[in-house]
Amino acid sequence: MAFISEAPARSRLSRRGLLRAIGGGVVLGGLAGCGVPAAYVAPGDRAAADLSATDKRLTWSNWPLYIDTDDDDSTKRPTLDAFEKETGIAVDYVEEINDNDEFFGKISPALMNHQSTDRDLIVISDWMCARFVRLGWVQEMDRARQPNVTKYLDPQLRSPAFDPGRKYTVPWQSGITGIAYDRRRLGREIRQVGDLWADDLKGRVTLLSGLDEAFALLMQGNGVDITKWTADDFHQVCDQVEKQVGAGRIRRFTGNDYTKDLVSGDVLACQAYSGDVIQLQADNPDIRFVVPEEGAELWAESLMIPDRAAHKANAEKLIDHYYDPEVAAELAAWVNYVCPVPAAQDVLASSDDEETAALAENPLIFPDSGMRERLAVARDITSTERVDFAKRWNAIVGL
Repeated sequence: MAFISEAPARSRLSRRGLLRAIGGGVVLGGLAGCGVPAAYVAPGDRAAADLSATDKRLTWSNWPLYIDTDDDDSTKRPTLDAFEKETGIAVDYVEEINDNDEFFGKISPALMNHQSTDRDLIVISDWMCARFVRLGWVQEMDRARQPNVTKYLDPQLRSPAFDPGRKYTVPWQSGITGIAYDRRRLGREIRQVGDLWADDLKGRVTLLSGLDEAFALLMQGNGVDITKWTADDFHQVCDQVEKQVGAGRIRRFTGNDYTKDLVSGDVLACQAYSGDVIQLQADNPDIRFVVPEEGAELWAESLMIPDRAAHKANAEKLIDHYYDPEVAAELAAWVNYVCPVPAAQDVLASSDDEETAALAENPLIFPDSGMRERLAVARDITSTERVDFAKRWNAIVGL
């Protein structure tokens, strides 16, 4: 059977709902992703003098709405404020990342020229992290400084194909790409990817426009193991999507604005992110999120320490702070994405606050064992595949 979430315990403004789907740096990102020889940085050229012992600070770049804030004062970030108080390390927290490609374009000139980005910690999506790792633009972390990461990191996220053993990346938050639909308006359940092409959904379905966001779920609908998919699997999906476009079954391809169509009723079913649906369910419990019977993609957005960072040890300590289950639970209660620290579930469950305790039972924050059996981390698109694959996909989508 498929797994369908119930209504959430609370509502938060969706972070992804504010972001643009396509960044301005796609061309630059594609070129660098191809592994331009001059862009690669060898291991011996990645580190700078670490000033952490004497300079108690660091700069951290993140996405908007991706950290807990105080309900009465949005300038206060309780989990981050606690870190600063406990360690004496001052954190310059900058909400400057609005799109993976755009941010890639912003900091790539410094990285390819072996210069500092003036950032000690960044958070980007794993498919983009893969480019940074291949190009040698991030530093290997010292796990001796990160006992919480070693102990508590979700086993399902521990070893993606692009970074075996998570030497260079640590998940900040995770999520699921599945299917969202309006149960009341549709009048039935959706259980499989192929259900999107039913006659009663013609013209009222959207797919994600981004290649990296869309392809894995569609492959899973074909029974493909996305941990080791092939070029033939990709082109089969493209053939199928082209057919559905021609048949008028797909209303449009979207970025994160698919939520508006689903709320308005213009769309009855769509590819969706689990974190967004938690937000939507607060106002409309008839909106459901389903992990199809064939499976869904588990993804992460991860923390990395870029080359030439001046405060590496401080950054490593901050990462480990967020892997303390108590801290991870406090963050999860606010952001409502899949928590990469499963031990945080018990912390939330023990809360005296009924609303907070209920979050521990939400499978879109803590997937249960049945759901996890249907989740997989897709292998990333390699540098040699990306240009041709993007060209074909973008032609279908109309980019």
